[in-house]
Amino acid sequence: MNCLGMRTRSAVVLGAIVVGLPVFSPMWRANKTPATPTEATVPQLERDIPELMKKDGVPGLSIAVIRAGKTAWLHGFGLKEVKTGQAVTGETVFEAASLSKPVFTYGVLKLVEQGKLGLDVPLTGYLPKPFVEGDERLLKITARIVLSHRTGFPNWPADDGSVSIYFTPGERFSYSGEGYIYLQRVVEKITGKPLNEYMTQAVFTPLGMTSSSYVWRPDFDALTATGHDSDAKPTTLWKPTEAGAASTLNTTARDYALFVEAILNGKGLKPATLSEMETPEIALDPECRICIKQEPKQLSRNLFWGLGWGIERKDGTDVHWHWGDNGSFKGFVMADPKTKSGVVMFLNSEKGLEVAKPVVDEVMGRGSLAFEWLK
Repeated sequence: MNCLGMRTRSAVVLGAIVVGLPVFSPMWRANKTPATPTEATVPQLERDIPELMKKDGVPGLSIAVIRAGKTAWLHGFGLKEVKTGQAVTGETVFEAASLSKPVFTYGVLKLVEQGKLGLDVPLTGYLPKPFVEGDERLLKITARIVLSHRTGFPNWPADDGSVSIYFTPGERFSYSGEGYIYLQRVVEKITGKPLNEYMTQAVFTPLGMTSSSYVWRPDFDALTATGHDSDAKPTTLWKPTEAGAASTLNTTARDYALFVEAILNGKGLKPATLSEMETPEIALDPECRICIKQEPKQLSRNLFWGLGWGIERKDGTDVHWHWGDNGSFKGFVMADPKTKSGVVMFLNSEKGLEVAKPVVDEVMGRGSLAFEWLK
């Protein structure tokens, strides 16, 4: 699949609107604080996750729960593919979809620490050819602007492959995978390596993420889950041959939890760099995610975007989160730097986020406002 085809596929699935995310009453109880997984959370999850999956027709789910900066529980539920009957485990490979973006951000920030990339330097200075022709506003786009989704780019290019800037970069939020592709080209130019090679050397290997790749690996054939549509029918497996920073990561709950552990424990990045990643850059429009033609009527007081992460502020506490949506694959991650707790979930169904919300609420001990924004 060529790069344009890859983006076109992602444009369809990432732009899908998620509806009907219910609060499953046995899972969420108001004002509940996170329990240690061995005492309370895990037994509750083991009872309720299968019920949620059955209710919403989700074939398979892989989950990692993090406590005190370490993966405390890793488990698979259901089936990798309904026709084969093979069970999901913590080692099952899933499409991470947009959960590709926080991992890429981590790799970008390592280049910033090395002095090879400036967070606030116009990206035009790193590439010999402009990413967008004939628009001087391109000079305003920096790595910081890309990672906080303020480029003014659409989520993906037009059908003819062209990309336009719809508003002055920096002035507001509009979710854009295309911005990440722009920054990917810069990273590849700076490092002299294809993205997956750089990410393997700089991120996957140091963190022990042995089952993660932005391009398909032959060993994934035996490990991967298959996506399922809303009727629980298997969909065609996507095997990306070209890396896309925004959406092509294939990984496991185990591997992704290792990445979250690194963020929570300050591994691989200096405290000042992590602070940049975790500081709100822009408040979100409660009514809009892809907002190239829509100025916000109001801004959220609870939801923001930092560098590569969504930030949810509630009761004086900030947690980081991101969702993934490649159509028949869904994912969600949330992490609390204060308690060093978190959850990673991958699901092989179009209905996956309907299961994700009550599970995330149970693990994190809070009603997750991010799902309201994803409505």
